[in-house]
Amino acid sequence: MSRRGQWVLAVAALMAAAGTPAQSGLRDIDGGAIGAAPPPPWHWRGLPQQKEPMTRFDTVMLDARPALRVVADASYGNLVHELPPGAPGRWLSWRWRVDEANARADLRTRDGDDAALKVCVLFDLPLDAVPFAERQLLRLARARSGEDLPAATLCYVWDPHLPAGTLLENAHSRRVRWWVLRGTGSAGATWYSERRDVQADFLRAFGDETRTAAPLQAIAVGADADNTKGRSLGYLAGLRLEP
Repeated sequence: MSRRGQWVLAVAALMAAAGTPAQSGLRDIDGGAIGAAPPPPWHWRGLPQQKEPMTRFDTVMLDARPALRVVADASYGNLVHELPPGAPGRWLSWRWRVDEANARADLRTRDGDDAALKVCVLFDLPLDAVPFAERQLLRLARARSGEDLPAATLCYVWDPHLPAGTLLENAHSRRVRWWVLRGTGSAGATWYSERRDVQADFLRAFGDETRTAAPLQAIAVGADADNTKGRSLGYLAGLRLEP
């Protein structure tokens, strides 16, 4: 399993290390003190034994409102919010903008597998729905980590090089699927609002493996530029999860 293929492993390790009971809902990601990262249960997590710089997250005032600033500079990192078992959640909404895109990124390739801004949903897909070879790798990763690692992750992404609506597999692991919401032609430094039916989107993204919606495990946001050694700047606000 490649280092990017271990992304889910890194997320699960965060959940074990957080030590903060998960809340019934999603805590505001832009509700922290100005200049600071979001408060728990949001926690930063990167790759196992990461040597690359960490993607930076902090709360700033933008257009007279608080927002999470996300800066990737040859770096990698995610913020993750664990959800309790059986937590209701279908509609995910947020506002975001990218002020500086990574011109070198190309999600279709391993060398270009970087995102200026992404919002991810981690699902508890039953193991028997995972193809055999990937199931064995996932079992191995779970055994090594001692954690019940999620088997499916859907990431909504902002990518200036691909058309909006593009759905593709992560170049490093089929356990992660990309969905381009803002793509070619999306204006930079401009706020866009999103509202997604995550259960319906899950079934479209992982419909080759299951016809049943899977429970949610966690929500994550992030940006990375470690493969391309590029740089990006984005902002996120108003992240909400509703039944």
